[in-house]
Amino acid sequence: MVMKMKKQGKRGQMKIQQMAFMLIAVTLFFALAGVFAVSILFSDLKGSASLLEEQNALLLVSKLANSPEFSCGNVFGTTRVNCIDADKVMALKKNVKDYADAGFWGVSGVEVIKIYPVEINVACTVENYPNCKKIEVLKPLSGTGVSNFVALCRKQVKLGNVYDEEGNFVASYPYITDVCDTAKIIVTYKEKT
Repeated sequence: MVMKMKKQGKRGQMKIQQMAFMLIAVTLFFALAGVFAVSILFSDLKGSASLLEEQNALLLVSKLANSPEFSCGNVFGTTRVNCIDADKVMALKKNVKDYADAGFWGVSGVEVIKIYPVEINVACTVENYPNCKKIEVLKPLSGTGVSNFVALCRKQVKLGNVYDEEGNFVASYPYITDVCDTAKIIVTYKEKT
């Protein structure tokens, strides 16, 4: 009888150990399955953040061209869309540190590149403006650039001639006119890593 109870006790201990190992195995299985599910859910998080940054940069490109700091403004009561005032941009370039330090645009670079006509292929400075190609408002250090085509306009003084009814020259007078070129505004943003 004592022998029979010892066998039943060993069998009972064996069953308890089997149950404990099964519980540990099931717990490990669900833990691994949970880690796998969480990794799948968060695997595309970086991609989503990069896509969101790119969409924000695309929207910012259009908004910048129409912002007061860049836009050509109103002409005869009409608003110009995607028109950048080159004179304003050159003035902004001098004081861009205030905007960059405040993170005003939230990008790493803003530049305007004249596409047509290009007389000379140099970066714009106060000395060579308007005979230049590229205005680096905020110099891009690294990142991905998003661009949009715009009209790059500036004010220029021209001389107008007045003629009488017979076609004889009477006088010259200066007047201010807009000179517009085709350009591209490029906004550079840092991708989330």
